[in-house]
Amino acid sequence: MKIDNSATGIRRMTTPRASGVVLAALGVLAFSFSFPGTVWALDGFGPWTATGLRGLIAAALAALGLTIVRGPRPQRKDWPALGVVAAGCAVGFPLLTTLALQTSTTAHSAVVIGALPMATASISAWRTRQHLPAAFWAAASLGALAVIGFTLTQNHGRVGLADLYLFAALLVCAAGYAEGGRLSSRMPGWRVIAWGVVLAAPVNLVVSVWGISRESVHLSATALLGMAYIAGVSQFFGFVAWYRGMGLIGVARASQIQLAQPLLTLVWAVLLMGEHLTIAAAITAVIVLACIVTTQRARN
Repeated sequence: MKIDNSATGIRRMTTPRASGVVLAALGVLAFSFSFPGTVWALDGFGPWTATGLRGLIAAALAALGLTIVRGPRPQRKDWPALGVVAAGCAVGFPLLTTLALQTSTTAHSAVVIGALPMATASISAWRTRQHLPAAFWAAASLGALAVIGFTLTQNHGRVGLADLYLFAALLVCAAGYAEGGRLSSRMPGWRVIAWGVVLAAPVNLVVSVWGISRESVHLSATALLGMAYIAGVSQFFGFVAWYRGMGLIGVARASQIQLAQPLLTLVWAVLLMGEHLTIAAAITAVIVLACIVTTQRARN
């Protein structure tokens, strides 16, 4: 009888963590299509127009969900964190990565953004004063260094404008992930991103109007498909799974699962966009993937 109770207890303890890993992985899978989707959207929209419209469409979906469910509004203490989510995940990251993808390939951008998990874990640990094992930080640092080394070798030791956009994007996004993951521990993950994109809607409206007035729009099936994906999945539904996963297993551990995102995006870049996969990109992606295994095995 004791053994049965023990087994039941173990299952109860491991199920939330397993669910969190699966949900975080689903979020990463959804995000891995974001760069190809953005490139497709740029086939018919300018960078500012694409950024503003994706935010507005996501806000409309989020507002519809919030209206149907009619849940409680966030507490006053949660609004600053939601502001960081809005600024980082609903405005900053989409705009900066879209600007970068005008001159950078999908594969290159994906590998550079591979440093995002390290930035997310660092900001989260600082905000929550969480102490993580040395093995975790060693593996996360190795993954980040591999990405930085790849960036420098691809640009002959220099950092290009697109890389500056990408590094700025990963910093603001890491802050949004950390704050959103922290909120998801006491607030449904879908509400976190829903309120985040709704809060960012006025800014994205201004960005849309400004972009449409200065950029040409050429509607095509490719552009509309890309816009639908980055607005509906990259900007909203992908975050539903992602924030829920972070709420279950913690921001630091969930963030390291995202080290797989560059590898997945490389696959989509080759299969869907016909880009050439360099040996350096492949090696970097494999190193980063190995770091995931180490960070997930590390124990507090």
